[in-house]
Amino acid sequence: MRGATFPSRIQEHLARTYALDDAPAVDDFIRLTDGSAREALLIRHADGDIEIALHLPRRAITRGRERTFDEICQIVEGVSHFLYVAERARRELPATQLELELQAEVDKYVLLVYGDLADEVEPPGSPLRRRHEAAPPGAGRFEPERAARIRAHLFERVTFMDPPGTETGDRYRIANDLAARFAGRLEAEFARHGRHAELLAALRRFYAAGQTEKIALARAA
Repeated sequence: MRGATFPSRIQEHLARTYALDDAPAVDDFIRLTDGSAREALLIRHADGDIEIALHLPRRAITRGRERTFDEICQIVEGVSHFLYVAERARRELPATQLELELQAEVDKYVLLVYGDLADEVEPPGSPLRRRHEAAPPGAGRFEPERAARIRAHLFERVTFMDPPGTETGDRYRIANDLAARFAGRLEAEFARHGRHAELLAALRRFYAAGQTEKIALARAA
C-alpha cells in the first residue's frame, strides 16, 4: 500500500472486511473542494445508470500534514457511502439515506478500532500507536482502552450540524444511536472474548442487510 492515497487505503480495507470484489476505484470519482465544504456524495440517475461524484475537502487528503479526527471521519464516511452505493447498485438493491449513514458510522468504528488507522488518531509515543498494514478485523488486535476512547469520540462527544426535529438531524441521530449500540455488541459478544471470526461474520451480515434488518441487528444489542 506504499504510495496509495488515503481514500484508496480506506477502500481497500473496507472491501476486504466486507468481501467486496468488484467495486470501482474510489480515486476515480473524487472531486476536491476548498474552503469550509465538507464531504458529500452526489448521485444522479441517468438512463438507468447512476453517476457518482465524491466531494472531499482538499485539506483532508493533502499528503504530508496531520489530519484532524473530524477530517479522518469525513474521508471514511465518504468512501463508505461510495462503496455502499456501488455495492447495492451491483446487487440491484435499493439503499436508503438512513442505511448509508448507519453503515458509515459502523465503518468509522471498525476502521478506527479494529483497522489500520491507529497511527492516524493516536499521538506519537502513545502506547496504543502501532503499525498494522491494512489488516482485517479478526486479527486479534482489540484494545479496550482505545475502543472506549474511539466510541466516545464517535458516538458521545459528537456535535450535529442539523437540529433535532428536522429530517436530516433526526436521521443522523438515529444512525449514531444505532451504530453505538451495534459497536457495543461487537465488543461485548465478540472482541473481548477473542471471537474474531464471529465478529467478522457479524460485520458482513450487517453490511449485506437492508435498512429493516440493520435496525433490528443494532437494536438487538
